[in-house]
Amino acid sequence: MKKYSGLNQLIQQDPKANDYFNKLPDYVKEQISTRADNVNSIQSLKDYAENLLRGDD
Repeated sequence: MKKYSGLNQLIQQDPKANDYFNKLPDYVKEQISTRADNVNSIQSLKDYAENLLRGDD
């Protein structure tokens, strides 16, 4: 799995990651953006988003 330097590079260079990120609720995107350096693959993006979304149930 390709690793990126952080969220910005990930969503600029991986169209699937960009699509996924853009479909997330704003509050989830904001939370992920505060930890952008830790999001270095599409899997880490999905894991982080799912953890945040799980809190909604």
